[in-house]
Amino acid sequence: MLSASYDSLLVVVSLLVAVLASYTALDMTERINATQEYAGRSWLFGGAVAMGIGIWSMHFVGMLAFRLPIDLGYDPWITFLSLLIAIGVSGFALWIVSRPELPLRRLLNSALVMGVGIASMHYAGMAAMLMTPGIHYDPLLFVASIAIAVGASGAALWIAFRLRRNTPYVKLARAGAAVVMGVAIVGMHYTGMAAANFPEGSLCLAVRDGVSPGWLAILIIVVTLAVLTIALLTSLLDARLESRTAKLARSLAEANEELTQLVLHDNLTKLPNRTLLDDRLNQAINKAAREQGHFALMFCDLDGFKAINDSLGHHVGDLMLVEVAQRVHSIMRSQDTVARLGGDEFVMLVDLKDPDDAVTVADKLVKIINQPFHIEKHELRVSASIGIAIYPEDGSSRHDLVINADAAMYHTKRSGRNGYHFFEASMNVNAHNQLQWLQDLRLALERNEFLLHYQPKYNSPNGPVLGAEALLRWQHPVHGLVGPDEFIGLAERSGLIVPIGAWVLDEACRQMKTWYDIGHEDWKIAVNLSALQFAQIDLIDLVKETLARHDLPARCLTLEVTESTAMHDAESSLKTLQQIADLGVDISIDDFGTGYSSLLYLKRLPANELKIDRGFVRDLSDGNDDAAIISAIVALGRTLNLRIVAEGVETTKQQTFLTSVGCDALQGYLMGRPMPPDKFIEATSNLVKNTAHTS
Repeated sequence: MLSASYDSLLVVVSLLVAVLASYTALDMTERINATQEYAGRSWLFGGAVAMGIGIWSMHFVGMLAFRLPIDLGYDPWITFLSLLIAIGVSGFALWIVSRPELPLRRLLNSALVMGVGIASMHYAGMAAMLMTPGIHYDPLLFVASIAIAVGASGAALWIAFRLRRNTPYVKLARAGAAVVMGVAIVGMHYTGMAAANFPEGSLCLAVRDGVSPGWLAILIIVVTLAVLTIALLTSLLDARLESRTAKLARSLAEANEELTQLVLHDNLTKLPNRTLLDDRLNQAINKAAREQGHFALMFCDLDGFKAINDSLGHHVGDLMLVEVAQRVHSIMRSQDTVARLGGDEFVMLVDLKDPDDAVTVADKLVKIINQPFHIEKHELRVSASIGIAIYPEDGSSRHDLVINADAAMYHTKRSGRNGYHFFEASMNVNAHNQLQWLQDLRLALERNEFLLHYQPKYNSPNGPVLGAEALLRWQHPVHGLVGPDEFIGLAERSGLIVPIGAWVLDEACRQMKTWYDIGHEDWKIAVNLSALQFAQIDLIDLVKETLARHDLPARCLTLEVTESTAMHDAESSLKTLQQIADLGVDISIDDFGTGYSSLLYLKRLPANELKIDRGFVRDLSDGNDDAAIISAIVALGRTLNLRIVAEGVETTKQQTFLTSVGCDALQGYLMGRPMPPDKFIEATSNLVKNTAHTS
């Protein structure tokens, strides 16, 4: 037998090629498993080629490491056939491990097929030497090489199947598995080589026409390394691209979810917005129609929120809205919907077993909103005006339910607020009228339909005239001259009272400047401030600019603030009133006696005047409660060094009593009704003369 030897360097190279081919195969299984059908077939084909070349290269590098004392060569066609066998076996292996499952029976059958295929590749490569006489194989080692091929194939398939997912530490696990698989492949090859025996005098017929091993070793190594490296890099780059794509997809999904949240939910409170409410309302209508059920649509508006928002700032207002949303949501069931339409308007969609169940829900809402809010060291209070429409009694369409619930809510506001009302048919008429009045009111300023009448104030008992109170009138194009009782409430609810109040202040100061210039420098013009005006952060600037615009001394202006407005947020009111007083403007506490003033705060107010509410004066008679209250108010005012003005004086008896208890000034129909400015001078002069003559 010819004595054989091995080139140790090429043996090491063959092992490295086997390990690299194994790692590439394991990496390919992930790409095949992770990609779509068409791309998966492409990766299966490319992986079969790369893996087949790798296994075949390992085999032939091992063959080239084999040395005999004769010249050796390799038939190119048989060699190419062995390469095709290696590629086919590799494709089969990758297809097997890309299946969703790998049961034991399939694993054993596949290992047998793959092992026989690898052995076929090996022994076909051996046959490519065209030895004569033929190679004699040791039967035991021959069988052992096939058994090793089958066992290595089974292990390789199992490992590849288990490591095909991209899990933590999978790269490290593949590296270790590639070493094991590479050693197994090399073991099979060299066991097969050990089984080959070459008799003395053997010749290699492929030397003459075949491929010589000298340059073939270099070519195979270079090409194999290039193919495996390109395949591995392509796989890694594709995996990274897929990872980035997946990350981008996740980012897009998150962005889409966030966009959906923004589109369908209120940004501040995170409650459903109008769009989502409309959708759920339609669903509720369809469900109730199918099941002949009921549900309630409740509109809720916060009473007093605007004053808090304007006086303390939007930041505090936003915090309050968030807390209101949390409170309301806490008492609702999971199947109910709480939405915010904007501002301080909330809507509740409540599933009902019986229409009367809406009363329980509305009671809970009113009570929980009435509880004080503690926000940034402020104790704040608001109330809720709620309107309720029941499906299907109050409407079978979304439009009807919304309109009717809104009408019921405004009815609650007009009825005193802080409560709830169920919709009634008459409310639609009122709502329509209110809407028309509101539209007219918005145009009144643009059309210059407002005007001021002036009611004189007299020094008690008979004069002289101290000035006048400016009283607003609306010259409506349809309804004629309209008094403030008809529209002031609507102006306050809509917020239009702020621009209207600014116009009143400007017009009153303009008229007072006219009287001032003709010699009435001791007169004062009194202007009422609404609660919303008083809460405006630019009030002081407005007063200062108005006085400057008309060149009117500040002492000629008196601003009247109701007792309840001044006491609503006493500390904040003190600051605002002090700033007004610092301008030199007089401050009058209007409707005094109707609120719940704290004497602690009252004595700190920088006020100049108390006005006794006309309700006490109207029912005045000697010895009754109103007389005692007026006497107490006058005594209190004297103690605090305040002027005392009584309004609503209509009889000489009232005039006499008010003078006797010490009122400084009187105002009412007895002395003069509100009148246009062109009649004011003449009328007040005549009234003083007549009163003096009567006295």
